[in-house]
Amino acid sequence: MKNIASKSIWIRSIVVIVGLSILIAIGWSLYHPVKSESLETQKRPTYRASYHFTVPDKWKNDPQRPIYFDGEYHYYYLYNRDYPQKNGTEWRHATSTDLVHWKDEGVAIPKYTNPNGDPWSGSVVIDDNNTAGFGKGALVAIVTQPSADGGKQEQFLWYSTDKGKTFTSYRDTPVMSNPGTKDFRDPKIIRDIQRNQWVMVMAEGTKIGLYESDNLKDWRYTSSFQTENIGLVECPDLYRMRADDGTYQWILGVSANSKSTGGPNTYAYWTGDFNGEAFLPDRSEPEWLDYGFDWYGAVTFEDGKDKDQYSHRYALAWMNNWDYANNTPTLKEGFNGMDSIVRQIRLKHTADVGYRLISQPVKTLERVQTSTESFGQIKVEGFHPLPVAGDAYQLEADVSWSTIKNTGLRLRESADGKRHVDVGVSVDGQYSYVNRANTGQPDQSGKYVESKAPFDANKKKVHLNILVDKTSIEVFVDGGEVAYSSLIFPRLEDQKITLFSDGGPAIFNNVVVKHFNR
Repeated sequence: MKNIASKSIWIRSIVVIVGLSILIAIGWSLYHPVKSESLETQKRPTYRASYHFTVPDKWKNDPQRPIYFDGEYHYYYLYNRDYPQKNGTEWRHATSTDLVHWKDEGVAIPKYTNPNGDPWSGSVVIDDNNTAGFGKGALVAIVTQPSADGGKQEQFLWYSTDKGKTFTSYRDTPVMSNPGTKDFRDPKIIRDIQRNQWVMVMAEGTKIGLYESDNLKDWRYTSSFQTENIGLVECPDLYRMRADDGTYQWILGVSANSKSTGGPNTYAYWTGDFNGEAFLPDRSEPEWLDYGFDWYGAVTFEDGKDKDQYSHRYALAWMNNWDYANNTPTLKEGFNGMDSIVRQIRLKHTADVGYRLISQPVKTLERVQTSTESFGQIKVEGFHPLPVAGDAYQLEADVSWSTIKNTGLRLRESADGKRHVDVGVSVDGQYSYVNRANTGQPDQSGKYVESKAPFDANKKKVHLNILVDKTSIEVFVDGGEVAYSSLIFPRLEDQKITLFSDGGPAIFNNVVVKHFNR
């Protein structure tokens, strides 16, 4: 009996210990939930951007203009879930409250669900006055689809009554039939408040067509704007802004390619007037909102949180180039597609060109910066490495000189100094530049390694605002009068920063590095 009792006590003790262990484990899991990724996975090296929008998987290209409602920006973009095996895009949806953090909302307009094929670029508007008859506040999208009618590019209407989560095809026939041209796509719609009508701009080869409508279903041609020497135009844009001198101006923009004449392949724009039927430019030659190689399919959109809709607006673009769109190290991680940061744009009157758009990084980026390093005045003649490194940061600096040939910064530099991307000013050449020749980058032809824009070196000073991420660099010169956006593919370990000067000393003041951590 004694042995049996002792054994019973021993068994009960084991049960109590096991039970306590289970309770402790349950309590630990409640207060220390298991993360979706293992620690090893979290530390795995990645080319996915730290603070840029990237597609969750597969492929993205053209952004669609974001709209603001119910306290969020709603952003749609072209997505291909079958990449790289098959083509065909659909509209995928993301939302944000700060234009930095984005929540994936899935596909809103699927491909191949009607006879007209896959949805391409277009635009979505909020129909506050129920002009289209789908209900007050319905979302209406006009989208290019290569229709079943011989593959013509025609415009189809989709609408949403569930706050943009899903869209329904209005009908299988177009609301705008192809007028007999090969290129007839990318409709951009705005509400012309002055004239109480809908206005559309359309990419039609080398010209931009303008149309008007009362109900978003029936469209009337009003005029066209002919472009010159910038190739095929895509993704047109039309909006009104108030310049810093208090005047109101209209801006007509378009993604275009002027590489044949030595110009950019980004976003061209004209300032001028829109009289309700036609756009009347101030000058025939366009200005460019970006001088880099990878700022295409750009869209601009209103600040949804500011009642003043004319003093500024936002812009973003697809960071890629059709010349090398499938060349990226991120393919090994299962995705290909990134956007530029959202930038704020303003209209400034200048003595040399008249009205010009000025770009700056959106202020909300500052919320995700984790640490800051500042440096006093640094005199540089030759090379001066900074005691700081990184692969995702914002760097600002004021640079001045007296007599010099060239000055700037080497970024994402390797330990041996052989690999780097350079940002600076060629005083001899009278231009600012971004040069990616000495680092990994997508252009295997060697044609597109240095982007540059005219710079008045007689000022003997420059302010540089530079945003670096895993596979990108964006530069804003002198308050954003010139901007560059380009892909770079440095080795992940290349993280040095070096100041340089050639042909004389340069003074670097107010050097500040603000880091982003994923």
